[in-house]
Amino acid sequence: MKKKRVLALTALLLVCVFGISACKKNVGTPEDNPQVKEETDEEEQEKYTFGFSGITMENPYFITLESSIRETLEKDGHTLITEDPKQDPDVQVEQIEDMIDQGIDAIFLTPVDWEAITPALEELKEADVKIINVDTQVKEFDYVDAYIGSDNKNAGYLCGKDLVEKLPEGGKVLILECPTMNSINERITGFEEAIADKGFEVVGRSDTKGDLNTALSAAETLLKEHPDVSAIMCGNDPTALGALVAANAAQLQNVYIYGVDGSPEIKKELEKENSLIAATGGQSPIEIGKESAKVALSVLNKEKYARITYEETFLINKDNLEMYGVDGW
Repeated sequence: MKKKRVLALTALLLVCVFGISACKKNVGTPEDNPQVKEETDEEEQEKYTFGFSGITMENPYFITLESSIRETLEKDGHTLITEDPKQDPDVQVEQIEDMIDQGIDAIFLTPVDWEAITPALEELKEADVKIINVDTQVKEFDYVDAYIGSDNKNAGYLCGKDLVEKLPEGGKVLILECPTMNSINERITGFEEAIADKGFEVVGRSDTKGDLNTALSAAETLLKEHPDVSAIMCGNDPTALGALVAANAAQLQNVYIYGVDGSPEIKKELEKENSLIAATGGQSPIEIGKESAKVALSVLNKEKYARITYEETFLINKDNLEMYGVDGW
């Protein structure tokens, strides 16, 4: 009997001990009672610092492109540092070195010279800065993490196709190009492919560096040598505007001038009844900017992304101008 009472007391004591243990809360060390901290989405998202280096911030295209990237990034709390190399490849390299020193995580880069930019690419890689190549490709493409740009060859091809339709008998052509910019090289290649074997002859060409004033001077010289040209193909819209001023000064009336960009300035010329601007290969710096920012964040966050992205290009002429408007891109 005594033995049974001892066993009963022992059992009762065990129940009490386990009961107290089960009720224990937040006592002892933090390791005994780990607390899970709930973080908000804002706290979880890392904030990055980006650099932007275009060819020149005097070109409305690059102003719009940079603004699109900035708006997309800053709404989520990221920072964008912008430098303007003013079409000088040496200055561009120096500015990129300075941005590396400022601690950028990634850079949006459009090279002034697709070959001369290589030393900067090497320094960016050494500093583990992600390279988002935008608009025109660098020559040493292996350094690049991602590229986003327009289908430039198609833009030039559409201009050439339009010229063939306007002048089925062919004619003499001037080309205002820029061999150091791969985007313009592709546009000119597309154009020349479209007019090949169609009765056209390229009688003169000049490196205008994609610049309005340089194009104006070059076009003046070429038009004096070839006043009977039928068309001028230009690597971008600023170049086309320079060619337009030169052609108007020479009082030419039967010349078709083509550009590439789809800028408001060119579309306003297309709106004029007697303008020599025939068409422009349209592209959207706003969409390229948005996609570039999206891809850059995916690269930094180690998410899936396309290494090469080509945005659509399209022809804008007098016939379809109303579809695109003249006040914006």
